[in-house]
Amino acid sequence: MYDLLVVGAGPYGLSIASHAAAAGLSLRVHGRPMASWRDHMPPGMFLKSEPWASNLSDPEGRWRLDVYCAQRGVEARHGLPIPVGTFASYGLWFARNAVPPVDERMVARVERRCGGFEAFLADGEMVRARTVVLAVGVLPFVEVPPVLRQLPASRISHSSHHHDLGRFRGMDVTVIGGGQAALETAALLAEQGTRARVLARSPQLRWNDVPPPLVRSWRHSVRSPHSGLGCGWRNWFYAERPGWYRRLPEARRVRVAAEALGPAGAWWVRDRVERTVEVLLGQEVAVAYETGDAVRLETVGRGGELTSLDTEHVIAATGFRAGCDRLDLLAPEVRADLVPLSDGSPAVGRDFESTVPGLFLAGLTTAAGFGPAMRFVHGASFTAPTLVRGVRRRLRSGAPGGRIPVPGARADLASTAGS
Repeated sequence: MYDLLVVGAGPYGLSIASHAAAAGLSLRVHGRPMASWRDHMPPGMFLKSEPWASNLSDPEGRWRLDVYCAQRGVEARHGLPIPVGTFASYGLWFARNAVPPVDERMVARVERRCGGFEAFLADGEMVRARTVVLAVGVLPFVEVPPVLRQLPASRISHSSHHHDLGRFRGMDVTVIGGGQAALETAALLAEQGTRARVLARSPQLRWNDVPPPLVRSWRHSVRSPHSGLGCGWRNWFYAERPGWYRRLPEARRVRVAAEALGPAGAWWVRDRVERTVEVLLGQEVAVAYETGDAVRLETVGRGGELTSLDTEHVIAATGFRAGCDRLDLLAPEVRADLVPLSDGSPAVGRDFESTVPGLFLAGLTTAAGFGPAMRFVHGASFTAPTLVRGVRRRLRSGAPGGRIPVPGARADLASTAGS
């Protein structure tokens, strides 16, 4: 039986595995390294975060993005966006050097057994571990608005479904959303000859500013410090103090996680959108249906005005919802013991342990607990060492077994889940 099973081999899973191996834990890592970055993002996309805020985490800080880029003659400097392909290759390099061998067979189901857990792989093999961490990324949590879900699969897709946008050349495509995924997808579509438009509920698009120099005067640094999520003290708090964030009242944590760092485009994609993409703002899709060889979108404006448009395909760049109900690889009896917060995401304790003893969570699923940083690679630098400390604490306290009572009040959750 292993001490730890890591399910997922993206930035969070690989970072946790690196820290766990350094701590001397026996572990298995299952997943296809950097799969979402390699298979679900089209060529031409860039990281929105700065290179220095996009490192996977290892205990000694040896396997940084800038080290990888320097070895390959690629520039990685502040203010210069890194191609997604470069970042994916960096993650593979990190996996080869900082992590025990990754088993690319996928975990299909996790069940609880006396003394720990049993994980069943897609090929039927079973792996036993005392503790498990789910670092499954964002793909299980794809969110498509209900009004679009009835469209045929040939007419609707999510922005995360595309590695190659070439199939849309010469077509008319409408991208729903006003954030980076929507804007960058629309720009790439337009640049390849697609008639692309963006349709968003917001009355105006928001654009991030060009970042100020990394080295600034003391006065400017104090007034608006750099952080892994951008400049300013609020962003610094979200990025650099997730442990403090967790002490906020639950209602505030959930609200901030949902609203902070809201939909906005990177400064470097603005000209590309404004030059080539039709933008329809202040409109929400009320009805969507297939008509002939097109999809008709009937929309409602902020003032109640009704309009409609026909398009050949709709791409929903509408984000992700990390609910307990979407953790399908957990057996129903395990999933039932997760306590949801008000947004439906699972509650976690101070070291990322869920209300199921021995089951740890990482990444997007923990944003309502530890803040917006958990939606970005930067959050792995806090998550990995903190979570591994929690795993070691759980192992010292005895192997988990049986069920625990679901807390009767949210006030009890911190002591129950974080013990």
